[in-house]
Amino acid sequence: MSGVRQITDHPSINHPTYFLESSFTEDGRDILFTSYRTGTPQLFTVGFETGELRQLTDSVGVHPYSAAIRGDRVFFVRAGGVWVLSLKSGAERLIAQFDGQLGEAAPDAAGEWLVAAIKLREGGSGMVCGRQDGSDWRFIPYPRTVIHPQFHPLEPEWIEFSGDPAPRMHRVRRDGTGMECLYEHGNDEFVVHETFLGNTGDLVFTVWPRLLCRMDWTSREIRTIAEFNAWHITPDAKGERVLCDTNHPDTGIWLLDVATGTRQFVCESKASNQGSQWKLSRYALKADFVAAQKNNLSWMETPTDTVYGPQWTHPHPAFSQDEQRITFTSDCTGTSQVWVAELPVAW
Repeated sequence: MSGVRQITDHPSINHPTYFLESSFTEDGRDILFTSYRTGTPQLFTVGFETGELRQLTDSVGVHPYSAAIRGDRVFFVRAGGVWVLSLKSGAERLIAQFDGQLGEAAPDAAGEWLVAAIKLREGGSGMVCGRQDGSDWRFIPYPRTVIHPQFHPLEPEWIEFSGDPAPRMHRVRRDGTGMECLYEHGNDEFVVHETFLGNTGDLVFTVWPRLLCRMDWTSREIRTIAEFNAWHITPDAKGERVLCDTNHPDTGIWLLDVATGTRQFVCESKASNQGSQWKLSRYALKADFVAAQKNNLSWMETPTDTVYGPQWTHPHPAFSQDEQRITFTSDCTGTSQVWVAELPVAW
């Protein structure tokens, strides 16, 4: 692929962090990624210029898409626990432990508060939320599967989260009060991959596979940014551009201007983009998971999933910290690897 650079080259699954978090360290020298090269998913860094490889974790149960960088700290999930490690020293610390299966641990902008989706072993779903020092943790129940809880960038007492299946977009205060649905819709309107539109405080989301939309956080007014099959979406910090991959058809990775809806081509990914549900315009129902011999949703995927993944076959593009380049995943070589592309200079 012209204009892009392959960063990893091991015959195992290798992928950057999830697309809602940058894989680059703040100084831009290293890229955080997950690799299965030791037989289980573990966290590594690789020098962007040097190629120097460093293994950060070496134990079972690491959630492959859970890592998030805040300064020198990497927050991640392992075996029902929320952990933090130092990039400088490599030292690890358990923040909180739960009797259940956790989704990714999402920190607020400062890395003071953390939130993660949970399925309790004894039954029940929801979120757990607390401080990175291990204090003030609480369980916030929710009657359906929770996916991708995120803190509001300007008002971190608020958490936006996805309920699966529809209706999708919800919010709740981190003390568990004020829970409400932000947009009522049915399974036939495939709202997906919602996140905050940078530091605007508004939300941006896809109505797959037709629209990229913006929701005002206060008024809940929805407007269309572009009629486009934007798939996984990542806004820049100012909320002026949205980075996305595409599928059905896959026309590559693009940047979209939020104000005008115009788009600029970045590069091809040539990823295999697996998952039968992306051929449809509705959420997966129980019958879909039974057909795939699955009964869990995307944040607990297994290698045999055919409904929404496997996730490592999806590009999941994300900005570097300085927003000069992007990371993405491609299995065009036969196994999933980490790739980097420079962003176009002119908009």
